[in-house]
This record gives sequence, structure tokens and C-alpha cells, in this order.
Amino acid sequence: MRAWQVERRKRTRNLIELGGLVVKAGIVELTGDDRAIILGALLWMANKLKSDQAEQARVLWAAKGKEAFAVDRHRCATISDEMPQD
Repeated sequence: MRAWQVERRKRTRNLIELGGLVVKAGIVELTGDDRAIILGALLWMANKLKSDQAEQARVLWAAKGKEAFAVDRHRCATISDEMPQD
């Protein structure tokens, strides 16, 4: 496989994962899949990260994200434990 193909696949995977985060956060449903609202919210977030409140925002958002991932892992483990074994 050529180097540009490898890089393209990496980029595609990254974009898919980022889109998955938008879905996981419920943004698609909450905005009615309105791309202007989603972009506006992302721009607001980018501006916050450029401001003097950037570090506070990073800490807060990282904590909320880690908590959501932990809840999701727990939910998946619980579902797995409840599945019948053959």
C-alpha cells in the first residue's frame, strides 16, 4: 500500500471517530442534524479555547468526556455480563 493511501485511511478513520463523538454526545438529535447549529457550537468551542478561559474549559470538558467514556464502558460491560453464555 502506498504512503498516501495509508495517510488517507488514517485521516478517514479519524474523521469517522470524530463524527462518532458528535453522535455519542447526542448532538445530532438535539440539533435536528442542523449543520449550521453544529458548526456554530464548534466555533463557539474553538473561540473558548482561544480565550483566557481555555485552561478551565479544557479541564472541565476533559472531565466530562472521561466520565462519559467511563459510563459507556460500564454500560457495555453490564450488557456483556447480562448476555447468555452458550
